[in-house]
Amino acid sequence: MKKLALLLFLFSFYLGFSQQIDIQQIATGFSAPLNIQNAGDDRLFIVEQGGIIKIIDNNTTLSTPFLDISSQVSSSGERGLLGLAFHPDYTTNGRFFVYYSDNNGDSVLSEFEVSSDANIADATSETVLLTISQPFSNHNGGCIAFGPDGMLYIATGDGGSGGDPNNHAQNLNSLLGKLLRLDVDLAAPYIPTDNPYLNDANALDEIWAYGLRNPWKFSFDSITGNIWIADVGQNAIEEINNTNNTAGLNYGWRCYEGSSFYNNSGNCPPTNDLVFPFAEYTHNSTGISKCSVTGGFVYRGSEFSNLVGQYVFADFCSDEIGLVDASGNITYFGPFNGNNFSSFGVDNQNNLYVSGISSGNIYKVVDSNLATEDFRKNSVAIFPNPSEEHIINFTAEEIIQQVEIFSLQGQLIRKDSVHTSTGNINLQTLTAGIYLVKLTNLSEQATIKRLIIQ
Repeated sequence: MKKLALLLFLFSFYLGFSQQIDIQQIATGFSAPLNIQNAGDDRLFIVEQGGIIKIIDNNTTLSTPFLDISSQVSSSGERGLLGLAFHPDYTTNGRFFVYYSDNNGDSVLSEFEVSSDANIADATSETVLLTISQPFSNHNGGCIAFGPDGMLYIATGDGGSGGDPNNHAQNLNSLLGKLLRLDVDLAAPYIPTDNPYLNDANALDEIWAYGLRNPWKFSFDSITGNIWIADVGQNAIEEINNTNNTAGLNYGWRCYEGSSFYNNSGNCPPTNDLVFPFAEYTHNSTGISKCSVTGGFVYRGSEFSNLVGQYVFADFCSDEIGLVDASGNITYFGPFNGNNFSSFGVDNQNNLYVSGISSGNIYKVVDSNLATEDFRKNSVAIFPNPSEEHIINFTAEEIIQQVEIFSLQGQLIRKDSVHTSTGNINLQTLTAGIYLVKLTNLSEQATIKRLIIQ
């Protein structure tokens, strides 16, 4: 187990050492941006907490808001205009949906329509689909999104305070601490015929999944259809769930915070009836202190091949952006200070964007290594690895001018000047352990490899 943990740590350190993630500012001047959406075209729709939706078109923020419902939105603390989703057939029907905190502090799911002007919504067209009473001002959730099945999913928090004092998340007679699922093409109450608790006297029809604390953001993988739910933790653990969106899943709160036991009052179900996180991190994990996960997306864009298939998220407090790979390993990049990342979004080409609630900025997420990094990773090899003879060989498609050996703490242990594309390095002076090997070519391009000496 210790060896496995060490290898996982190494993998995370290795990726962090060869920095990939960067951000490029594309717009600024927003007031507490909480959501980024696209409507199937080149525009980005930016949701401000105070109740206004603005449009970025061709890198320019339009002066007239798309929608302004600020007079009916309570926006203090964790409340506000929190969610936006465009109908899958928006280009033909002009229907979109928002989730906001009303002036009573309750959560409202409403439908609006666009006006004859594609850049301005009809603010008078509101139809309220669902109202959820909120016992406290925090943990309102608020993310909404259409799934691959065409249904509208709504993430609700457990209603607030701390520790879910009323056990809403495990109570199937409460809409709080849930993932709800509606068919907005049906008449009210919009319940899909295949919802898991339809006509169950001991559960509410709208519920699709439960056991969530504050699923601030969730998203669907545009290729696999899997749902990724970033559930904000209590005091210690932030969790990232990755499932195939099976009906009726129980994500475990308040019995568990992440994969750690939290509170069994209220008769928790057996552990084999629960879904545990695909990835998780503690508030005091490696690097900067963390506090709250901001869920993102699995990258499916075409610009940055290194990122394809990895889940991109952020931590609100540390201002770091994280990657989760296919094995659940987490790598952090940054910090990108002064932002407090609040949301991710994609455009119609699956390019990825992130918003800073404190900075008011919208950024594009990029791979700082670009395509050349792919070439370097594939064109340089070291072997044998693990090495028992304390000698490593290297091959490269370009001439290597320098080989450096680092400890996991980043300390330079040795440096060798070479001028060859094929060679070897004698490491007899090194003790058994795990190291990082940096190989630099004549163009000053470098690649970093993991090395295990046994």
